[in-house]
Amino acid sequence: MNLRDKTGMTAGLLLALAMLPAAQAAELKPFNASYRASYNNMAANATMSLAPAGANRWTYNMSVQNALVQLNRSSTVDASGSQLRPVGNRETINMLIKKRAKQASFDWSSGQATWSGDVKADRRGPVKLQAGDVDGLTLNLAIVRDALAGKSMRYRLIENGKAKPLAFTSAGKENVTVDGKAMQAVKVTGNDGDSRMTLWVVDGIPVPVRIQQQDDDGDTIDLRLQSVD
Repeated sequence: MNLRDKTGMTAGLLLALAMLPAAQAAELKPFNASYRASYNNMAANATMSLAPAGANRWTYNMSVQNALVQLNRSSTVDASGSQLRPVGNRETINMLIKKRAKQASFDWSSGQATWSGDVKADRRGPVKLQAGDVDGLTLNLAIVRDALAGKSMRYRLIENGKAKPLAFTSAGKENVTVDGKAMQAVKVTGNDGDSRMTLWVVDGIPVPVRIQQQDDDGDTIDLRLQSVD
């Protein structure tokens, strides 16, 4: 996955926010979360939400913006089975001088994922799907669930025209502060080959309370949860 976008906000924010055998459908609950983000000391605001969409489907939305760029992403998830399955997602990036948009489709009947829109020819797929595959916006749900349960955190992420294995490990517990409240978090670390990531997850909160990411070229992202309901 290319985690760099030199326009001042990186596509790495997608992975940072949306870090996958996926969660059981019964575990899903609606939420709205807001983050304060920093990219190389440049401030931004970020939000995430999960809402029912009818027919055993859920909509997961994410938005990141500052004065220079706005990034939006939405994923539709099928929760009718024992595992969550992405049905499709859409991503738009609005910058001062240009706009990009792309879509992903997960056709589980044919077992293929494809991409369209502003996508390079070699990133359009198809990619062969496997049971348990997910897109980026379900990753944080899986990490929160698995880290708190002490389970293995090895996943297969389907993004940007390819499949990529990700592995995370628990690094003990640390105290964190969310909305002025002190909490104990499980610290999780991982490396996807292009960047190093650290996440803090707290029992009872459906998203990571903090995410740090450092790319190989030195770019640093830090996201801190401000509120969730």
